[in-house]
Amino acid sequence: MRPRCTPAWCRLAWRTPAWRTLVAALAVVAGHGAVAAPTEAPDLAFGAFQRGRYRDAFSAATQRVEKDSGDAAAMALLGELTADGLGIAPDLKKAAEWFALAAARGDRNAAYSLAMMALQGRGVPKDKARAKSLLEQAAKAGQPSAAYNLGLMALEDNTPDGDVRGAQLIRKGADAGVPEAEFAYAMLLRAGKGMPLDKEMAGQFMARAARDRYEAAEIEYAIMLFNGDGVAKDEAAAAKLFLRSATGGNPIAQNRLAILYVSGRGVTTDLAEAAAWNLLAKHAGRDDPWLDSATANLTPEQREKAQGLVRQRLSSYQLGITPP
Repeated sequence: MRPRCTPAWCRLAWRTPAWRTLVAALAVVAGHGAVAAPTEAPDLAFGAFQRGRYRDAFSAATQRVEKDSGDAAAMALLGELTADGLGIAPDLKKAAEWFALAAARGDRNAAYSLAMMALQGRGVPKDKARAKSLLEQAAKAGQPSAAYNLGLMALEDNTPDGDVRGAQLIRKGADAGVPEAEFAYAMLLRAGKGMPLDKEMAGQFMARAARDRYEAAEIEYAIMLFNGDGVAKDEAAAAKLFLRSATGGNPIAQNRLAILYVSGRGVTTDLAEAAAWNLLAKHAGRDDPWLDSATANLTPEQREKAQGLVRQRLSSYQLGITPP
């Protein structure tokens, strides 16, 4: 039987945004840092790139192109270095030119990178039709993120056929291990959009995205575990996932974890920990009057502990310490 809806229980909910809003958010995430490594990397150039010797990589790739005007992999690498300002001043327009040359010679990752630039208007005029054509080229060549983004574009049609096509394309990205696609496909399964509703399969794909450290999936899967929604109920496992995201600085996870520490669900009750996580969430702009009230009467020792935890965790964010 579902537990009585106490304030802590009621607040452990994740309101799924309207699907159109989710698609827009995912598209932004997918486009960020979309420049991919070449399909067949130039030997010395890409070796230098992997070691962080970006000037050497740029020099070696340039020499490759000078010797062979058809070296698509070298051109794609030059596009990546130029787009990110690695070993050379950043120049999105020039990066787009390199990607275009590489894409014309069949490099699937260059086609994908240029598509995302065209979709966002970065370095080239914003052109959705061109972006779609490039994504189709990249997806046909097996670029999984391209298939995922084509799926998002199909969903934007907001038609039954578009939903089915979008789900199929996103599934391709998910099967290839693209975390955003795993998360999106799980959300489609939960909504029954483009396919029959299937909460159990949604749980499987959400778990995969969470294991791949996709932040939204970590939180969503934690709530699924806590509620036993499509997966076996496991409050302790949910708390661990909240902790991982909270330690990484996510204010939603910090808020949920604070609630668990107040209620003793999945963790041992600890008001100092609850106060610390609540303060961190507030620091990030997520206020919660219920938690403020629940942690208002700490003992001096609890308050001192909470303040120490806050200082320690804020310091870890500044140092860029990766959560376990």
